Amino acid sequence: MNNSTLNSATQLTGRLLMSFIFIMAGLSKIGGYAGTQAYMESVGVPGILLPAVILLELAGGLMILLGWQTRIAALLLAGFSIVSAVIFHANFADQTQMILFMKNIAMAGGLLFLVAGTTHNWSIDGKRNTNK
Repeated sequence: MNNSTLNSATQLTGRLLMSFIFIMAGLSKIGGYAGTQAYMESVGVPGILLPAVILLELAGGLMILLGWQTRIAALLLAGFSIVSAVIFHANFADQTQMILFMKNIAMAGGLLFLVAGTTHNWSIDGKRNTNK
């Protein structure tokens, strides 16, 4: 396997792994809509924002997976990850919440690498750039 193929395969795998958490989170919020809405409201976030959250997680996750408008999706999801960490997981007295906080911050860091990175060969963005 040559270096270009290895890089492309690694980038695709990275996008798959990073997108999976957002796609699954969006789907689980649909399945547990009422509970998620109640949880949001319990911490002072209006439940009416839940459809936007679901849309961001699903659409953003799929965009990263497919490599379409990757930088925009990654930037939005990085901001979302940081905001949700601060709002929902800042209780450091609870070890589970602290771990979730750190997970969100780490995800934001990885997403920012996508924002700063180059266009991936095995992506819609990569195909669009080679056709110009």
